[in-house]
Parts: sequence; C-alpha cells; structure tokens
Amino acid sequence: MSRVIQWLAELVELPSVNPAFVPPGDRHAGEQRVAEYVEQRARAAGLETERQRVVGDRENVLVRLTPRGRVRHRLVWAPHMDTVTVSDERQLRPRRKGDRLHGRGACDTKGSLAAMLWVLTEAARRGRRPAGTEVILAALVDEEYGQAGSRRLARLGWRVDLAVVGEPTGLRVVTAHKGVLWLRLVAEGRAAHASTPWLGRSAVTALARAVTVLEGEYAPALAQRVHPLVGPPTLSVGRIGGGRQPNIVPDEAWAEVDRRLVPGEKADAVLREVRSCLRRHGLRVRVERMQKADCPPLETDASHPWVRRFFDVVRQARAEGAHFFCDAAVLAAGGMPAVVHGPGEVAQAHTRDEWVSVAQVETACRQLAALLEGLP
Repeated sequence: MSRVIQWLAELVELPSVNPAFVPPGDRHAGEQRVAEYVEQRARAAGLETERQRVVGDRENVLVRLTPRGRVRHRLVWAPHMDTVTVSDERQLRPRRKGDRLHGRGACDTKGSLAAMLWVLTEAARRGRRPAGTEVILAALVDEEYGQAGSRRLARLGWRVDLAVVGEPTGLRVVTAHKGVLWLRLVAEGRAAHASTPWLGRSAVTALARAVTVLEGEYAPALAQRVHPLVGPPTLSVGRIGGGRQPNIVPDEAWAEVDRRLVPGEKADAVLREVRSCLRRHGLRVRVERMQKADCPPLETDASHPWVRRFFDVVRQARAEGAHFFCDAAVLAAGGMPAVVHGPGEVAQAHTRDEWVSVAQVETACRQLAALLEGLP
C-alpha cells in the first residue's frame, strides 16, 4: 500500500460526520479529528498551517505552500472534511479489495483530501516550491449540509487565480455543476370528524393536487431547458407528510421539494415560477424556501488560462459538467474562479459500501504534482 493510500485509510478511520445529521453529542460528529490530522501532517513537512473558526468548535484548516519569491498568484485546493452518516461501525474500518479502498468518506472526499495533502507535503519536503504562486490547501467543514466552511473562506476576499474543489469526478476537470433549491410546500385545510368529511377541507388532497401539477406538468417542461454541460433542470419530491390521525380530516399537509438549477437560473426566479405554476391551477399552497443561503450553479469559463493549464495537465480536450452541487459554486460566487476535480465517481458517494479507486487516488497525486510543478 502506497503512503498516500495509507493516509487515506487513516483519514477514513477518523469519524467526521456532519453534526447536522446526528443528535447532539454523537461520538461520530464533527470534523475536529480530521482537522488535527491534516494539521499534524502538514506541520511535520514544514508547511504553515492556520485554523479558521467557522461555527462553534468547527474550523477550516488552511495549509500554505509559500513560493520562493513574492506572491504573484494564488491557487486554492479545497476538499471537505465532513461526511454523511455512519450506519455501521465497519464503515470506519478501511478495507482494501483489489483496486478499491472501502470506507465512509473514502470517495467523498477523503480521497481528494489525502491526495492534495500528500502532494503539498512532498513538495515541501523536496523543496519544490513555485517561484511566485502560493498554494493553499483549504480543508473545509460542512460541505454536506450548509457549506459554512466554503462560505467562510469566500468571505476572505482573496485574489485567487483558481480554486480546485476536491470532489469525485473520475479525475475529470468539471467547470459547471448544478445548483440546488429546496422548497417546502404547505397546504392548509379545515379539520373535521372523518364521519362527516364534507364539513372539512382536506389539506392532503390540496397538497396531492399540487404535487401532481409539479411532477406531471412543471417537471416535464423543464426537460426543454437543456444546458450543454449539465443537462436540464430537475424537480423531485423528497418528503411528504400531513394530518394527525385517520379519523380527522387533515387541516395541514406539507411536502419538501428538490429543484436543481442549471447555470443561468436564479433561485428567486425559480421560486416565483413554482408559485405562479400552482396559482394558475387555482391551488392555494404556500411555497417557502428551506435554505438560509443560496446554493447557485457553477459555470466557469473553460477558456480561463488557469483552467486551460489544468486541462493540459490532465489531457482533457473540453469542458465537462456535473449534476451535483458542491463548494465550487460558493467559492466562485465569492470571486474565486473554480473547477471541480478528484478521484472516484459520485455514484459511489454516500452509499453504504462507499469506495474509491486506489489507482485514481494515486493518479490524482500525479496530476496535482504536475500542476504544481508547472506553476509560475
């Protein structure tokens, strides 16, 4: 097992479940253990480190590879440290099976974190620093829920030539990805005894009609808005509930909806669009935003010189897109041109038997090292 894969296995063993997904005090929650690991490995190689307080005791870790001369350019590598939940303790025991390393977070995104950290520490140990480009590894918290880590980083207002966000893309450089808008639909009715339902008004029925309109009319129409890199917008109903018991006509019902945005779409305009669609059908259903902050789509100019530099390194001829949302759009909105790149495929992320290709992690190291060596 190569040393970078050993580092990846050690990272998988450190639980870092996003606290939003577990009860307070859960022993698997928080990124602190991974943050300490990153900091220790970086310091051992002589790299500068800094903790950046985000929320509570959750902190981003910034690792700097300073240039030989004056800082004229800045490259940011930004994987995240948090994972989704652990349903089985065996998910924290890394297992190697052929080319696959299994374990929670191996793909999303401790594979990227291990590769980026390894490349920076090796560059520091061997004295291979760029002449005028500062490279910063920003190990971020909270990507899986509210992106508090990347939002905190974006507020620094750094001048950045390129941010490379570590996510499973199969080592493709992704310049565009979808945004996400979560909506809560609330229908109100009038309660009545179920033996005399005509005296009430069912909120469940009103909500069902709204869902039927959105999934039967609105969502299919979205298929006509095809973006060349990410395809069309989508809508899906993820949760639904209402009523109190079978013998009461329900006076309230709700549904939670995921609406994916393509580049060019704005969350406020989509919210108005959904409301207008329901009003046209005479449906009195309240539509509210669930997220506190925008999760916009990403579209970075593929002709940007630093993007082209990365394309050349990975031998990629054209821009590619992704259906998921990640920190890249947050950083781009903060003024950092951003792309997404990393080992693994998103189909393996969040699964019970999550895994990443060992060969891809090692190839990611070679690609990032080549990018580093070609910096001005």
